[in-house]
Amino acid sequence: MTDLHDRITIQNDKRSGRPCVRGTRITVGDVLGWLAAGMSEAEILADYSALTREDIRACLAYAATEVDHASVTAAA
Repeated sequence: MTDLHDRITIQNDKRSGRPCVRGTRITVGDVLGWLAAGMSEAEILADYSALTREDIRACLAYAATEVDHASVTAAA
């Protein structure tokens, strides 16, 4: 998992600090949005030659760790 996370970088001066695939301006959100819209991995790779299968997996792994925490809700 660490190797995958090494592919994701956050730089304040690139895409307003959003997590990006290393060496690109493609954000994790971009990749997740394309997948959510129904694009296949093959379509993404064909449209964005800078990406690899491992980059897409890294975006998914990054997103999984970001949402893997307990939510705090207000008492009713």
